[in-house]
Amino acid sequence: MKPLLFLDVDGPLNPYGALGAPVPPDGFHPHLMRPAGWSWPQPLTVLLDPAHGTRLRALQDRYELVWATTWQDEANAWIAPVLGLPPLPYVDFPAPAVPGPAGTFWKTRRLLAYADARRFAWVDDDITAADEQWARRHHPAPALLLPIDRAVGLREADFDQLERWAEAG
Repeated sequence: MKPLLFLDVDGPLNPYGALGAPVPPDGFHPHLMRPAGWSWPQPLTVLLDPAHGTRLRALQDRYELVWATTWQDEANAWIAPVLGLPPLPYVDFPAPAVPGPAGTFWKTRRLLAYADARRFAWVDDDITAADEQWARRHHPAPALLLPIDRAVGLREADFDQLERWAEAG
């Protein structure tokens, strides 16, 4: 069985930390969106790189892709079409977000439960050493937790690392 690849949107795919920069990071283009939870009068600006879709589609040979984002199913309506991805399953994150134990991110326990003893990789801008330690102690299968800089998003080196980790099995 292929490992899971948990995908966060804001940070890895949408480097929102670069929104104040005069120019988006290389390859990223602004898209105006109005997901259901967006209540401001102006649309949400989301930076996306179409090359990410190409790289993620290539990873589908090695991984089962799963949204691990507060966008939840809306990632299929707003993000997937821009990247050329098919609809993906998603992890349901009930609101409100409850902080995790031992300094872990609020998503961590939910993702380990979803993985249910399967190998997984996770890309997110909020992963810390506490999350990595929690996964090592509480998840029976190998896991790659890959923190992503929210100002630059996923880069080639990150995709290369995901490929190597999947191949190492």
